Amino acid sequence: MAQLVEGETKTFERTFTVEDVQQFADLTGDDQPRHTEPDEDGQVMVQGLLTATLPTKMGSDNEVLASTMEFNFHQPVYTGEPITCRSTYDTVVERDDRYEFTSDVVCENTDGETVLTSAAEGIIWKDT
Repeated sequence: MAQLVEGETKTFERTFTVEDVQQFADLTGDDQPRHTEPDEDGQVMVQGLLTATLPTKMGSDNEVLASTMEFNFHQPVYTGEPITCRSTYDTVVERDDRYEFTSDVVCENTDGETVLTSAAEGIIWKDT
């Protein structure tokens, strides 16, 4: 892992499909009609916890071991709607074998409306 820098921001974008939502419904049992019955535009509402996989995917890219994660859901996300997430490392403490950090994530739709915010703290092990 390269050096972790306080204030560094990473970005990730994803558009969920009806198939993504159905697979999540099958896996979790969260199969409310709003998630399984498409509206007149063929869209369904994405489960909140499926939306929360956006910040977790970003953490996975950096091999984060989170000790806490907090999610705030501001408005629904629908299939076919691109969502962009920005994760910023607010604090970084370097240790001999790891980085300890806190971070904030803001996820927005294409209209610039916040759909999800998240805060996390954890560690990233240094390459040994």
